[in-house]
Amino acid sequence: MGMEMSEEEKSASKPTSPQFIPKFKGKKVVIRLISGGQPVIGTIESFNPYEILLQTAKGQLLVFKHAIATMEVSDEPRGYKPGT
Repeated sequence: MGMEMSEEEKSASKPTSPQFIPKFKGKKVVIRLISGGQPVIGTIESFNPYEILLQTAKGQLLVFKHAIATMEVSDEPRGYKPGT
């Protein structure tokens, strides 16, 4: 007897959480780290569950997600409000 899981069990055992970072991929972002200091500006190249690979003016930078306080898209000009 195999210990195969049914499709229902597989989907029930792994809850899906909303994924926001895919919406930011390829966009220029400003990342502020929990430790403070200089904001990091770059374009998101790729990501995984723990890290984000950012292309900055100085080259590629690997940012750990747990170190990020805030992230915002910087493509829009300041004061830009979509839909107005």
